Amino acid sequence: MLAFHSNWDTNYIINIYSDSNQTALQALRESIMNINKTIILTGDFNIRDSDWDPNLRHHSSHTDNLITIADSLDLELSPPLNPGPTGFTDNPCNTNSVIDLIFLPPSNTGFG
Repeated sequence: MLAFHSNWDTNYIINIYSDSNQTALQALRESIMNINKTIILTGDFNIRDSDWDPNLRHHSSHTDNLITIADSLDLELSPPLNPGPTGFTDNPCNTNSVIDLIFLPPSNTGFG
């Protein structure tokens, strides 16, 4: 998390790597009340979900938590300009997936 000051406001840029236990999301949820204006929330969330990956047919319980966090920061999921997988596997039995996401203020969505 990077904080910078502009006039009297503190702005945040948050880059996440969340492990398979979603440790980063838990930490973010616990610190949300101390975060003011967030410019961008981005990173590898390690959440495979049909909401952003058209190749999947399931909904992750972690998605609801992530969306709740983004909503509390007044951010929306930004649709990619170049859709496609962001996580690539070396195992031919597994499929590539979309796990890297960008959340922006509503007026900026569509630039991810």
